[in-house]
Amino acid sequence: MAASELYTKFARVWIPDPEEVWKSAELLKDYKPGDKVLLLHLEDGRDLEYRLDPKTKELPHLRNPDILVGENDLTALSYLHEPAVLHNLRVRFIDSKLIYTYCGIVLVAINPYEQLPIYGEDIINAYSGQNMGDMDPHIFAVAEEAYKQMARDERNQSIIVSGESGAGKTVSAKYAMRYFATVSGSASEANVEEKVLASNPIMESIGNAKTTRNDNSSRFGKYIEIGFDKRHRIIGANMRTYLLEKSRVVFQAEEERNYHIFYQLCASAKLPEFKMLRLGDANNFHYTKQGGSPVIEGVDDAKEMAQTRQACTLLGISESYQMGIFRILAGILHLGNVGFMSRDSDSCTIPPKHEPLSIFCDLMAVDFEEMCHWLCHRKLATAAETYIKPISKLQATNARDALAKHIYAKLFNWIVDHVNQVLHSAVKQHSFIGVLDIYGFETFEINSFEQFCINYANEKLQQQFNMHVFKLEQEEYMKEQIPWTLIDFYDNQPCINLIESKLGILDLLDEECKMPKGTDDTWAQKLYNTHLNKCALFEKPRLSNKAFIIQHFADKVEYQCEGFLEKNKDTVFEEQIKVLKSSKFKMLPELFQDDEKAISPSSATSSGRTLLTRTPAKPTKGRPGQAAKEHKKTVGHQFRNSLHLLMETLNATTPHYVRCIKPNDFKFPFTFDEKRAVQQLRACGVLETIRISAAGFPSRWTYQEFFSRYRVLMKQKDVLSERKQTCKNVLEKLIEDKDKYQFGKTKIFFRAGQVAYLEKLRADKLRAACIRIQKTIRGWLLRKKFLRMRKAAITVQRYVRGHQARCYAKFLRRTKAATIIQKYWRMYVIRQRYKIWRTATIVLQSYLRGYLARNRYRKILREHKAVIIQKWVRGWLARTYYKRSMHAIIYLQCCFRRMMAKRELKKLKIEARSVERYKKLHIGMENKIMQLQRKVDEQNKDYKCLMEKLTNLEGIYNSETEKLRSDLERLQLSEEEAKIATGRVLSLQEEIAKLRKDLEQTQCEKKSIEECADRYKQETEQLVSNLKEENTLLKQEKEALNHLIVEQAKEMTETMEKKLIEETKQLELDLNDERLRYQNLLNEFSRLEERYDDLKEEMTLMVNVPKPGHRRTDSTHSSNESEYTFSSEIAETEDIPSRTEEPSEKKVPLDMSLFLKLQKRVTELEQEKQVMQDELDRKEEQVLRSKAKEEERPQIRGAELEYESLKRQELESENKKLKNELNELRKALSEKSAPEVTAPGAPAYRVLMEQLTSVSEELDVRKEEVLILRSQLVSQKEAIQPKDDKNTMTDSTILLEDVQKMKDKGEIAQAYIGLKETNRSSAMDGHELNEDGELLLVYEGLKQANRLLESQLQSQKRSHENEAEALRGEIQSLKEENNRQQQLLAQNLQLPPEARIEASLQHEITRLTNENLDLMEQLEKQDKTVRKLKKQLKVFAKKIGELEVGQMENISPGQIIDEPIRPVNIPRKEKDFQGMLEYKKEDEQKLVKNLILELKPRGVAVNLIPGLPAYILFMCVRHADYLNDDQKVRSLLTSTINSIKKVLKKRGDDFETVSFWLSNTCRFLHCLKQYSGEEGFMKHNTSRQNEHCLTNFDLAEYRQVLSDLAIQIYQQLVRVLENILQPMIVSGMLEHETIQGVSGVKPTGLRKRTSSIADEGTYTLDSILRQLNSFHSVMCQHGMDPELIKQVVKQMFYIVGAVTLNNLLLRKDMCSWSKGMQIRYNVSQLEEWLRDKNLMNSGAKETLEPLIQAAQLLQVKKKTDDDAEAICSMCNALTTAQIVKVLNLYTPVNEFEERVSVSFIRTIQMRLRDRKDSPQLLMDAKHIFPVTFPFNPSSLALETIQIPASLGLGFISRV
Repeated sequence: MAASELYTKFARVWIPDPEEVWKSAELLKDYKPGDKVLLLHLEDGRDLEYRLDPKTKELPHLRNPDILVGENDLTALSYLHEPAVLHNLRVRFIDSKLIYTYCGIVLVAINPYEQLPIYGEDIINAYSGQNMGDMDPHIFAVAEEAYKQMARDERNQSIIVSGESGAGKTVSAKYAMRYFATVSGSASEANVEEKVLASNPIMESIGNAKTTRNDNSSRFGKYIEIGFDKRHRIIGANMRTYLLEKSRVVFQAEEERNYHIFYQLCASAKLPEFKMLRLGDANNFHYTKQGGSPVIEGVDDAKEMAQTRQACTLLGISESYQMGIFRILAGILHLGNVGFMSRDSDSCTIPPKHEPLSIFCDLMAVDFEEMCHWLCHRKLATAAETYIKPISKLQATNARDALAKHIYAKLFNWIVDHVNQVLHSAVKQHSFIGVLDIYGFETFEINSFEQFCINYANEKLQQQFNMHVFKLEQEEYMKEQIPWTLIDFYDNQPCINLIESKLGILDLLDEECKMPKGTDDTWAQKLYNTHLNKCALFEKPRLSNKAFIIQHFADKVEYQCEGFLEKNKDTVFEEQIKVLKSSKFKMLPELFQDDEKAISPSSATSSGRTLLTRTPAKPTKGRPGQAAKEHKKTVGHQFRNSLHLLMETLNATTPHYVRCIKPNDFKFPFTFDEKRAVQQLRACGVLETIRISAAGFPSRWTYQEFFSRYRVLMKQKDVLSERKQTCKNVLEKLIEDKDKYQFGKTKIFFRAGQVAYLEKLRADKLRAACIRIQKTIRGWLLRKKFLRMRKAAITVQRYVRGHQARCYAKFLRRTKAATIIQKYWRMYVIRQRYKIWRTATIVLQSYLRGYLARNRYRKILREHKAVIIQKWVRGWLARTYYKRSMHAIIYLQCCFRRMMAKRELKKLKIEARSVERYKKLHIGMENKIMQLQRKVDEQNKDYKCLMEKLTNLEGIYNSETEKLRSDLERLQLSEEEAKIATGRVLSLQEEIAKLRKDLEQTQCEKKSIEECADRYKQETEQLVSNLKEENTLLKQEKEALNHLIVEQAKEMTETMEKKLIEETKQLELDLNDERLRYQNLLNEFSRLEERYDDLKEEMTLMVNVPKPGHRRTDSTHSSNESEYTFSSEIAETEDIPSRTEEPSEKKVPLDMSLFLKLQKRVTELEQEKQVMQDELDRKEEQVLRSKAKEEERPQIRGAELEYESLKRQELESENKKLKNELNELRKALSEKSAPEVTAPGAPAYRVLMEQLTSVSEELDVRKEEVLILRSQLVSQKEAIQPKDDKNTMTDSTILLEDVQKMKDKGEIAQAYIGLKETNRSSAMDGHELNEDGELLLVYEGLKQANRLLESQLQSQKRSHENEAEALRGEIQSLKEENNRQQQLLAQNLQLPPEARIEASLQHEITRLTNENLDLMEQLEKQDKTVRKLKKQLKVFAKKIGELEVGQMENISPGQIIDEPIRPVNIPRKEKDFQGMLEYKKEDEQKLVKNLILELKPRGVAVNLIPGLPAYILFMCVRHADYLNDDQKVRSLLTSTINSIKKVLKKRGDDFETVSFWLSNTCRFLHCLKQYSGEEGFMKHNTSRQNEHCLTNFDLAEYRQVLSDLAIQIYQQLVRVLENILQPMIVSGMLEHETIQGVSGVKPTGLRKRTSSIADEGTYTLDSILRQLNSFHSVMCQHGMDPELIKQVVKQMFYIVGAVTLNNLLLRKDMCSWSKGMQIRYNVSQLEEWLRDKNLMNSGAKETLEPLIQAAQLLQVKKKTDDDAEAICSMCNALTTAQIVKVLNLYTPVNEFEERVSVSFIRTIQMRLRDRKDSPQLLMDAKHIFPVTFPFNPSSLALETIQIPASLGLGFISRV
C-alpha cells in the first residue's frame, strides 16, 4: 500500500511549529498525488493551508492511532519519527506521570524534579527475576536484565548512563547500584554492598558542585565495576574517574559553587575538632565566593558533612586520615586568599607575615619563607646553568591557582585510590557489571577545553552505541532469516578522526604545547591551515580568528581557542611541589608519590585484571621543565588513553543504555519543554535508534499474536491449522506490496506504517461490524418498540372505550339518583323550614308568656314589699310617739316629786330646831339606859356562867388548838397550793386572753387568707388551665425528646459499639503486630542460624579439605542443636563416642535458660491482656470447683497407693541424686584428669566402675524393697480390716487430694515425719494384729495424717469462703459501678452531642485504665504467689529427700538384710496399658533416626493415623516423666527438636516434608498441653485421658520452644508454597486469557512480552487451582489442624492477590477493561474453590479484596464527578497511590475505549487527599501473617495406639 493512500480525510498529521516543535492537525479532505496544499484543521480550532515543499514534496508525518499513544516502547509505534517519539514521551511524562520509556535497547529517563515512591525495596523485589518486557520501563528493569545476562551468559555487563547536567545521571547510576546491592547481597560479612553505596556520598562531596543547570552536578566521569563471585554475589568494586573539572577549584561562574566539600567544611567550622583549621564563612574565601551563591536551597551543608564523615568511617578511612584530608582542603581555601603586591612589571612579592599564607604553611607543615619565595619566583634550567627568575603578579596568581588545582587533583586521586583499596576483594572475581556515569554532550555560549574533551568522549560513546544498535538489528534479522539489506546510519568516525587521528586536533595541540613559544593563536592558525576546507566537519567562524567549529553528531559547536594550551599543559612549578614534598605533615607527601614514578596500571589495586580494575588516568600537570617523565603527558593525551581503555572495556561487555533527559531548565516538577527535549533526544542518540529501526522493519509480531490481533480480518475459510501459513495468506491479500513485510521463523516483520494500516483495516472492519450490529439491533429495537406501541394503542383504545361506556352508565345512574335526591332534598328542605318556623313560633310564645308572667310576678312582689314597708314604718312611728310620750310623763313626775321633797325638807328643818324635839329624844334615851342596865346585869350573870364554861373550855381549847394548828398548817399548804393554782389560773387566763387575741387575729388572717385563697384559687385555676396546656406541649416535647434520646442512645450505643469494635480491631492489630514482630525475629534468628551453619561449613571445608571423589555428611547439620540444647551432663557423657568423628571445633552451647526467658517474656508481652482476663476467669472457676469438691468428693486411690507413691518418690529422688553425683565425677575426671587417668585400664577408672556397680546393686535392693512393701501393705490391709474397709478407704482416699492441696511445706514435712514416726513406734499393740505391727503403725500414721489434712482442709475451706466473700464484694462493687455507669450515661445524655461523646470517651478511657491497672496488680500477685509456691515446693521436696536420706543412713545395710522378710505371693494381673512407651537410653538416637530423620512422610500420611510420630514421641516423654527422669525428658525433647530442624534443613524445599512436620509438631505441642495437668486444657479430656497427665515435670517452657519451632516451620512452609506459586501467579492470573477473545493484543515493540496465549508449559488458572488442590489434600492427609489449614490458605491467597496486584501496578499493558474482566473471572474461580473446600470463613477472600477492587476500577466508568465519588467509596482497600497509579496506567486496547482524563485523576486525588493510608505503592508480597496454634485436643486414647512394624521401632515397648 502506498503511503499517500493513508492521507485521507480525518487523518491526523504532525506539522512543524516554531514554539511547540511539532503540532497536531487533521486533514479536511483526501490528499491526491500532485496536490501542493493540504487543508488542515488544528487542535486550537483554526484551519490552515499547509504548503508542501515543491522540491521534495514530502508529506507531513502521520500521527499514530490513539491506541498506540503512551506505549512503553517507542519502537512499538507504527509511525517511527521525531514527533511521534516526542508526543509519546510527553503523554507518558505529563499525563501518566511515567518517567521511564523504552526506545529499543535504550531506557529514556526523564528527570521529574520530584521524589517519587518507585524506588523502594518492594519495587526492587517486584522487578527481581522478571523479564524486561513484562514490566513497565524502569531503571531496575535494566539493572535486572544486566544481572540476569551476567548470570546466564557468563559475560560481563555495562550500564551506560548519559545525559546533560541535571538530567539525573548520578541518581540513575545510584539506583542501579542499589538494585545490585539489594538483589545479589554480599558474599562475605564485610557488607561490600553497603560500602559500594557509601562511596557515593564521598565522591559527590569531592566531585559534585552546583551549576546553573543542576544543584548536584557531577564534574567528573566515573565508571564503577561491581565484582561478583561464581554465585553472583557482590565481592568488591573498583572505580575509574575521568577528567575532573579542576578549574572549578579556583574559578566559578555566576550562580555556581565550588565543590560541595569546601562549603561543608565551612558550615562545620565551629566544631571543636575543626578549630585548628581556622575556617569561617564561605564568603570569606576567594575560592568559594566567586559564584555569589554559597547556599543551596533545601540543603544543610553541616548535615551533609556529617554524612560524608560517616561514609568515610564506613569505608575504613580513619579519623586521623579524615582530619588530614580536611587540613589539605582547608589549606587550599587559605591558599586562595594569598595576595601578591607588584614591585615592578616583572616581579611581585608577598607581604611579610601574610596571614593566609602563614595559615597555609602551618596546615601543610612547610616553611613559610621557602613557600613565600617560590610563589614569587621560578627556576629556569638551561644546558649550562640554572637561573632563578622573579615572576609578575599575574603569573604568580596563575601559579598559585595551578598549585591549588594540582593539590586538589592529587587529593581526589588519593581518595579514589583509597576507596578502591577498601572495595577491592581478595576473592577472585568471576564477573562484573560496570556502571558508567559520564557527562553528556555539552554546548554553551563559551566552550573551552573541557567541553571539547566531553564532546570527544560522547562522540566515541555514540559510535559504540550506533555499532551496537546496528549489530543487534543485524542479529535479529539473521536469527529470523530475513534477507539482510544494508541500513544507512550516521557514522561519526570522520569526526573522531578529525579529533584523534594523526595531525588531528589533539595532535596539533600536543605539538604546540611542546613549542617554546607556542600560543593559542598559533595553534588556531595551524588548525585552519590543516583542516579548513579539507574536512567538511571543521569550520572557521566568520568573525573570529581564535575559534573553530566542529560538526558533532548532535550539533555544531564553536570552541574558543583561548586557554586550550594552558589547560592541556596544566603547568605547575616543580619548586613548589618540592616544598610540599618536604612537609612534616605525613599525608601530604603521600599525595605526590606518583610524581616520582610513572603511573602504573596496577598501582591502584593488586588485582590481576590490570586493564579493567586499574585506577583511572587522571589529568596531570604539564611542566615547562623536563625533570620528570610523567609531566611529558598532556591532559589531552591522558584523556585519549583513558577513553580508549574505557571503550575497550565497554566493547568487551554487553552494554545497556540509559539516556537521561532534562525536561526543563527551571527544575519545575513534571514540566515538559519540547524544545529542550528534542535537543537532548537528538544529542543522546534516541532518534538515531528510531531512525535505524525505521529504516528496516521496526514492527514485529509473532504469528500467534498477529493471528489473535487480526483474526477479525480473516474469513473462516482462511483459517488453517498452521498459524504461519494462515498469516501469510492473509497478508498477501491485505498488503499487495510484498516489500512492506517479511516472514521470519517466528515473527512477521513490517515496514513503518504497515501496522497502522492494518490497525486501520481492523478498526474499519470492527466499525463496519459495529454499524451492522447497531443497524440490526436498532431495527430490532424499533420493531419491538412499534409492536409494543401498537399493542399499547389497542389496549389503550379498549380501556378508553370501556371507560366511556362506564362513564355513560354512571351518568345515567347519577341522573336518576340526582332526581331522587332532589325529591328527598326538597321535601327535607320544606320540612326543615316548617320545623324552623314552628320552633321559632313556640320560642316566641314561650318568651312572650314568660315575659308577661314575670311582669305580673314583679308587680305582686312590689305590692307585697310595699305593705311590709308600710307595716314597719307605721310601727316605728307608733313606737317613736310612745317613747316621746313616756319621756314627757316621767319628766313631769320627776319635777313634781322634787317639788314635794323640797317641801318635806323644809318642814324637818323647822322641827329640829324646836325643844320638844329634844325631849322626845331624852325620853327615849332613859328607856334605853334602863334597858341597858338590865342587859348589863344579865350579862354579868352570863359572864360568870361563861367564865365557868371558859375554864372548862380552856382545856378543850388547848387540845383543839393543836388540832387547829395542824389544820392551819394544812390550810396554809392548801393556801399556797391555791396561790400557785391561782397563779396558774392567771397565767392560763392570760394565755387564754392571748389565745383569744390570736384567735381573733387568726380569724382576721383567716378571712384575709380566705380572700387570698379565693383569689389564689381563681389564679390557680387559671394557672392550672395554662399549665395543662403547657403540660400537653411538654408531653409532646417530652415524647419528642424521649424519641430523640432513644435515637441518640441508639446512636451512642452504635457509636460505642463501633468504637469498641475499632478498639478491639486495633488491639487485635497490635497483637498481630507484636506476634508478627516476634515471628519475624524467629525468622531472622533461623536465617542467622542458617548463615552460621553456612559459615561453619565453609570454615570446615577450608580447614578439612575432603579427598577427591569423597563426600561425607555435613557435620554442621547438628548446629541447630545450639538453639535448644540444655546443658545435660548425661547427654554429653553418652554422646562422647559418637562425637569423636566431628571436627575439633565444638559449638558453644546456647544459654537456653536465657533464651527461654526471653521467649517467655515476649509471649507475656504479646498476650498480656488476655492472660489477665484468663487469670480472673480461672480464679472464679477454681472457687466454684472448690465448692463442688467440698460437697462431693471424687473417689480416688487408697492410702496404700499414696504410701507407695511417697516411698517410690523417695527412692527415685535418691537415685537421681546418685546419678547426678556420678555424672559430676565423670565430668570432673574428664575435664581435670589427663587422658591416661581416665583410660579404661586406669586405677581411677576401676574405682569409679566399682562405685557404679555398688550403687547399681543398692538401687536393685531398693527396688526389691519397694515391691515387698507394696505386697505386704496390700495383703495385710485386706486381711485385718475386711469389715471397716469402706470407712478406712474413705478416710485414706482423701490423702492424695489433701497432699496435693497442701501449700505449706512445713505441714507436708510434718505429716511425712509423723508417718515415719508411727512406723517406728512401739509394736506392743501391733502384735495384736500381726507379728511386726507395721500395718497398725501405718494405720495410726494415716490417721494422724488425715487429722492434719482435715485441719488443713478446714483452713482451706475458710480461705475459700473468704475468697467467695471477696468475690461477692467484687460483684457488689461491680453492681455499684454499673449503677454509676448508668448515672453517668443519664448525665451524658443531658449534655450536648460533642461534650457527650468527649465525656463518654474520657470515662471509657478512665475505666479501661483502671481495669488494666487492677488486672496488672492481680496478675502480679498471682505471679508472686506462683513463684513463692514453686520455691516452697522445691525447698521442702529437697528437705524430704534429705530427711529420707538421713533416715536411711541411720539404718545399716546389715539390719535391712537381717530383718526377716515374710514371703508374699504377688498375683499377676492382666496387662493394662497406660499409654506409655519405654525405651533404653542408648536407643534414643535410634528412635530419633527411625522416627524423624529417615521417616518418609508419604507412607506415613497414606497408611497410618495422622500425627503418629507426635503420639509416639509424647508417649515416650510420658514414660520418662513417670520415671521422674528429668535428664531423659530433656535429652529426648532436645533430640526431637534438633532432629526436626535437621530434616527441614535437608528437605526444606519439599512441601510434603514441611507440611508433615508442621502437623506433627503442632500435634506434639497439643499433646503436651492436653496432658499437662492444667485445668484449662483438661476440661476437654475424658477421665481416662486425665489419668495420663504428666505428674512430675512442668514442660511449659518446652511448649514455648515447640511453639517457636512450629512458627519457624510454618514460615518455611509459606516460603516453599510461595516459591511454587510464584511462577504461576502472573501467568495464570494476568497473562493467560481464561475467557478467550476478550483481551486484545497490542504491538509490543522490541522488548519481548510474555504472550497471553496458552502455549505448552504456560501456566494457566487451572494450574493454580490444581496446585491449590494439591496443597490442601497434602495438609489434610497429614492431619493438620483445620484452623492452621485456614491460615495457610489465607496466606496463599494473600500471595496470589499481592503478586497479581503488584504486577498489575507495574504493567501498563495489563491495565485495560478487558483485563479487569479476566481478573474478576479468575477471582471468582478462586472463590468457588474456597466454597468447595468450605474455607470461606478462613479470611482468604478478604485478602483478595484489593485485587477485586483494582479489577472493578478498570471496569467502572471514569468520566463524571459521580463516577469519582463511586470510585472513592468502592476502592477502600486500595491506597490513594494505587488508585491513581491504576488510573494513570489505564490503556485502551481498542479504539472504542477512552483514556482517563487528567482532570478526572485530579478529581480523584482531591477527594482522597484526606484519606490517611500508606504512601507505599506495592503490597508487601513477602508479608507473612502472624500464625496462631489454637488448642486442638485429640480424642484418641493413648493406650489404643499401635506401633506399626514398618517404622522399625521394635526396641520400644508399650507400658
